Amino acid sequence: MNRSKLPAAVGLLAAGAIAGGIVAGTMSANAADTSGTGTSTSSSAANEAPAQTGTLPANNFSSSPVRGDESSVSSTLAATLKQKAEAKTGGTVYRVETDSGDATYEAHVKKSDGTLVTIKFDKNGNITAVEDGMGK
Repeated sequence: MNRSKLPAAVGLLAAGAIAGGIVAGTMSANAADTSGTGTSTSSSAANEAPAQTGTLPANNFSSSPVRGDESSVSSTLAATLKQKAEAKTGGTVYRVETDSGDATYEAHVKKSDGTLVTIKFDKNGNITAVEDGMGK
């Protein structure tokens, strides 16, 4: 081999080795992400709010809003609405938030029998409806 071509050949070999390592590492990472679950999730989908189909996952009992078009309320207002919702249902409120639908506020409640209801409030904090499930 000609000495003038030697640095170029070494450079190509190094680039090929690096590229091969990247491909192998990516394939291994993808296999590890999906093994045992049968499903995979892209990073962009993991950061999005759940699709609204009338119900949310039963294990989503966080105190933070799960929809991008709803938000938390002040602690004082939350305490007032929580007290009213629990008195109405006998259950436990796990989230109070603004409502993007037909009410101003809503409280999500888990009743003692395990069923879920959503209590709707007007702008004055008066109960306007009790809906089965996570709300419409």
